[in-house]
Amino acid sequence: MLRIFTCFALLFFSSFMCTYAAEDSRTVGGYGVEKALRLGERMYRQGLLPSGEPMEAIVQGDIPVDGSMFTCESCHLRSGLGSVEGTVITLPTNGSDLYRDYPRGSEVIRPMRKMFADEFQKDYLRPAYTDESLAEALALGVDSSGRDLDPIMPRYALEDPDMEILIFYLKRLSTEFSPGVDEETIHFATVITDDVPKDKQDAMLRVLETYIRDKNTQSRQQERRAKEGIFYRLEFYTAYRKIDLKKWLLHGEPETWQSQLEQYYKKEPVFALIGGISTKEWKPIHSFCEKEKIPCLFPMTDFPVISDSDWYTFYFSKGYFQEGEAAARYLRRNETKKHSTVLQVFRDNQEGRSLANGYQQTRKLLKQPAPQNKILQPGEIINATFWAGLLAEFQPDILFLWLPAEDLQTLEVLASSAHRPQQIFVSYGQLDESVYALPESVRDFTYITYPYALPQKSKRERLALKSWLKVKKIPLTDPMLQGKVFFLGRMLTASLMDMRRDFYRDRFFEGIDMMVDQDYTIPTYPKLSFGPSQRYASKGCYIVQLTKGPEPRLETKSNWVNH
Repeated sequence: MLRIFTCFALLFFSSFMCTYAAEDSRTVGGYGVEKALRLGERMYRQGLLPSGEPMEAIVQGDIPVDGSMFTCESCHLRSGLGSVEGTVITLPTNGSDLYRDYPRGSEVIRPMRKMFADEFQKDYLRPAYTDESLAEALALGVDSSGRDLDPIMPRYALEDPDMEILIFYLKRLSTEFSPGVDEETIHFATVITDDVPKDKQDAMLRVLETYIRDKNTQSRQQERRAKEGIFYRLEFYTAYRKIDLKKWLLHGEPETWQSQLEQYYKKEPVFALIGGISTKEWKPIHSFCEKEKIPCLFPMTDFPVISDSDWYTFYFSKGYFQEGEAAARYLRRNETKKHSTVLQVFRDNQEGRSLANGYQQTRKLLKQPAPQNKILQPGEIINATFWAGLLAEFQPDILFLWLPAEDLQTLEVLASSAHRPQQIFVSYGQLDESVYALPESVRDFTYITYPYALPQKSKRERLALKSWLKVKKIPLTDPMLQGKVFFLGRMLTASLMDMRRDFYRDRFFEGIDMMVDQDYTIPTYPKLSFGPSQRYASKGCYIVQLTKGPEPRLETKSNWVNH
């Protein structure tokens, strides 16, 4: 492999400058410019060559690795702007940083002396890269000053056209600010669909708009601090812009939403979507954000898109799906009978399907037998006769009732049935406060999926919310919703500060990815955790039961069940 690198260096440097395609050329590495950018992006993010094969590389001097194991993105991040992880500093690989000098004592690097030792500056200061020296760095691990790069930095064995494509992509990575930013303002939008009741719209908007108003009143002081602080040469107070919030109202059925969003965006481009609320599926908005590469931060939805790869929407949780998922994991650990008969009963609506899919998909992932399903027909009535017939037909050991409160009014008949299930599971998300009306006769074998912070353990956080609302003269009308927006406001403020003057959409989410886990002033969840490319901040659910008596309380039967 080392022989390949040596031969590559001799061949590449004699031909690269002749074959390199300028920005307005028709081909790069044998491809059109747009195709070359897409292929370069895939090389950077996935470690795959234009051919589809993995890139080959060497680390630590002589260890061959698959390029997909050490992608550029995994260290230098999607934006190419680098990161700091403990004492490990990964420098930027975006075009504007690679192709400029970092001389010792420069105005750009000097402010970092407050944070990093002189040894860091001695090791990393270097002149601007050229196409030729950048190719040498990628192939041989030697930077533009002639110093060896860290041994963990892969040395890539790339053919000339592939190297040309990768450099073409790096040269254009994070060089122009994302749409929605001007000299004074960052433009955001929040999406509201017309199915949401007016009181819930107002509850979200009042908290969000108050946070933005407060942030805007602080911008002048932030500009002064930026001019005089240790980073003043680096930032030039340009990071501190006012926030403008637009309201994008969507009407009609979800299949019409994407065209409405496109019209809004064409008329008034925004940097990101923040908050937003809908009682219907979020998928059309999610798809729009993926298509246009627009971040969407913490929408208020129970029906997020469940994906391991999509990037541009950051959810509080997986919604109803997460409750079904947690029930499957809890049952896997606590099943008393090896081959239990499991039955799910649900109506053919969004709530029922999401809960049932969460349970069924997770059970399959855990290599457990698929459950039986009883899907209720529209208008089908649930009464004592229904329960008797259901239990006689299926004789379930474990019964999942993914049903609303009105369907559970005759649930007490199960307690005296000859075919009484060992366990019943219901969803707090569906039942909400009506869960406390479950008959006492079924409480000792009825389990509740509970995806929020326990009331008895979140008093401090709820007090923080109430105090803030009181100071801001906002009535407490919907604690769960207002608590989520309260946290969103804090995260938005923090992420904008961390972004500094790097107004790139990918950087906006990278700042959130690198934030420490949050377990305070969150009145709705026990903990929200973050990590690279993680897009569901709340990652679990409690399994609880109701205590006996006329004023029952929730009693945990499990720790936080993580997905």
